[in-house]
Amino acid sequence: MNHEFDLSGQDFIELCNLLKVSGACQTGGHAKLEISEGLVKVDGAQELRKRCKIRVNQVVEYEDFKIKVIDTK
Repeated sequence: MNHEFDLSGQDFIELCNLLKVSGACQTGGHAKLEISEGLVKVDGAQELRKRCKIRVNQVVEYEDFKIKVIDTK
């Protein structure tokens, strides 16, 4: 499923928080576990840093979720 996440003027969101607030993972703990297992990609590359700063125009992939980060402001 393709999703968009609006940063709303923020500089970044941490990867584990993005997975949680977008609904890809139910909790932050679950998101951290999935990241550490190597199941998450950022811009097509495996990402193992739980608090990786995700910025506008980056794409996060996890299972059937594809999240593009946008900024409407």
